[in-house]
Amino acid sequence: MSKSAPPSFAETPTGYAEWLAELKSRVHGAQQRAVQSVHRELVLLYWHIGRDILRRQLEQGWGAKIIERLAHDLRTAFPEMKGFSRANLMYMRAFAEAWADEKIVQQAVGHLPWGHNLVLLSKLKTAELRLAYAQRAVENGWSRNVLNIQIEARLLEREGKGVSNFTERLPSPGSDLAQQALKDPYMLDFLSIGQEAGEREIEAALVQHISRFLLELGAGFAYVGRQVPIEVGGDDFFIDLLFYHLKLHCYVVIELKAGAFRPEHAGQLGFYLTAIDAQLKSKEDASTIGLLLCKTKNRIVAEYALRDSNRPIGIAEYQLVESLPRELQTNLPTIEQIESELGRYGGEGG
Repeated sequence: MSKSAPPSFAETPTGYAEWLAELKSRVHGAQQRAVQSVHRELVLLYWHIGRDILRRQLEQGWGAKIIERLAHDLRTAFPEMKGFSRANLMYMRAFAEAWADEKIVQQAVGHLPWGHNLVLLSKLKTAELRLAYAQRAVENGWSRNVLNIQIEARLLEREGKGVSNFTERLPSPGSDLAQQALKDPYMLDFLSIGQEAGEREIEAALVQHISRFLLELGAGFAYVGRQVPIEVGGDDFFIDLLFYHLKLHCYVVIELKAGAFRPEHAGQLGFYLTAIDAQLKSKEDASTIGLLLCKTKNRIVAEYALRDSNRPIGIAEYQLVESLPRELQTNLPTIEQIESELGRYGGEGG
């Protein structure tokens, strides 16, 4: 059976295109909310199943093998549903043990798909970190892969750790947001270059891997250019990397130093910020911010260098080779450890 041709119209009424765009947006929004609702209901269902397993094992002494029987019976009763494997039932039990309060499940973690919650369980040790990463994942719409990358890179543990004068040089709440966005150290191990790489080599690698670098910088950064030329008094200067921050509404100049931080680096960066404010900044933009990434820094020297600077500058180290542990000890690292824990209950029961 052939499809009928779409109807043709002599002319499109005024305002129709805008109305159609609005309707499409509503449909997409409704579809997204429907998917999110399914995720919340599924996660809550898994939590209730896990809580029941926990309760019956603790109160009635049911052993580990009851989970294998339950998995078989649930798959038989609901053959069209995935997720009732023995391994997943064990994760449900661990999930309920990790989140004893149903309100938390209905809020932050309940807004994430089940796969995201498994990453939180298997990668993080404390409830506080799990909740913090869950909230950030919801805010930024992280995929499971991105969530995994950020946890392994210890994103939240590094945020706000750099040396800066943002509190003194930027108005609130922009100063708080700028400080939160400043990490220390910045993990650039994804560049796959050696520790002795020079500044230009690092710049080129960062541009080649700009998507990964933007992920490391954090939400809100937009790439503008590399070796951006500026002319001051007839002399030419070149900015290593230039970004624009969509939340702070300002340009961000990033300068790379392949060695240790020196006080004169802050003066050079301050000069670039003045030039950008004079030549690129519009009336709607906030003051340009500088970020100096160096191989090493003496924190006290960096604090002294920024104390009398009248430009907002942050100073942080970068690492080209992974030196932070990528596998953190967790409450639920493997299915085998869960089985061992469940085995403590002995009898089969039920």
